Amino acid sequence: MRQNPVIQVNKLRKTYGDVTAVNDISFEVYEGEIFGMVGPNGAGKTTTIECIEGLRKPDGGEMTVFGLHPEKDGFNLKTRIGIQLQQSELQARIKVWEVLDLYSAFYERSVNWTGLLDQLGLSDKRNTQFAKLSGGQKQRLFIALALINDPQLVFLDELTTGLDPQARRNMWDLVRSIRDKGKTVFLTTHFMEEAERLCDRVAIIEHGKIVAIDTPEELVKNLGAENRVVFSVDGEFDKDLLNSFDSVAGVEQTGERVVVSGRSDQLVVDVVVALSDRKIKFRDLRTEQANLEDVFLSLTGHIMRD
Repeated sequence: MRQNPVIQVNKLRKTYGDVTAVNDISFEVYEGEIFGMVGPNGAGKTTTIECIEGLRKPDGGEMTVFGLHPEKDGFNLKTRIGIQLQQSELQARIKVWEVLDLYSAFYERSVNWTGLLDQLGLSDKRNTQFAKLSGGQKQRLFIALALINDPQLVFLDELTTGLDPQARRNMWDLVRSIRDKGKTVFLTTHFMEEAERLCDRVAIIEHGKIVAIDTPEELVKNLGAENRVVFSVDGEFDKDLLNSFDSVAGVEQTGERVVVSGRSDQLVVDVVVALSDRKIKFRDLRTEQANLEDVFLSLTGHIMRD
């Protein structure tokens, strides 16, 4: 996957007056991967992706997409990429089939948009006006427009913002299906769970700088964070029952809730066996593993903000 970079960015910089939105960032996106740029609102994600798409002029740095310059080779590039913008709107009364038919006429080569309707679950909305679509249906329509020219590379900017949890998960399945068709996906999001579930690699961006870039698994692994086993008991819990295990780094109790932390894969087994052997009644036992939220907190010193 990594032998063919389709996007190469070197020291990209963009300022707005006294504000530096993107501060000398460099990275590559490889063919066939889902690459995510993750960070809070205002971190520089949309500015970065719009510079790469050729929609915004950078103040410094170099970029190529399929070896083409986004500004100088914009016409040739736009036949090979598809773009879903963070904020988009269409005429309220235009029908789904009308907008797809219109957009397909913009390209010398386009896919059969009736097939896109089937793929995106919009066939029954073919004659529905844009204003009458739900939020998730509008997002699927905008994805259809991004795919109308059968692009090799698809940009998705904050795709699931404003969607309910079920619609968000449906979008995740859709993004995976786009990648499974051999396309490369570059998405931005401020939902850490979304990046962790979807992306082959993620770049964490904060205040216009990339603070980490790797697979979600490696970012979590390199954090060296402890896993946790959480359960509830009645009354005071004797911490010494678990502190003797090598897998246990610490035991804390707050009210009925007991949190056992450690870095060993043996942690869960040791806790459950110890509780069972001593016939300690417990309930609501669950495990909590480190995730990208923990990575972001470790790297920036604060939790993700909206």
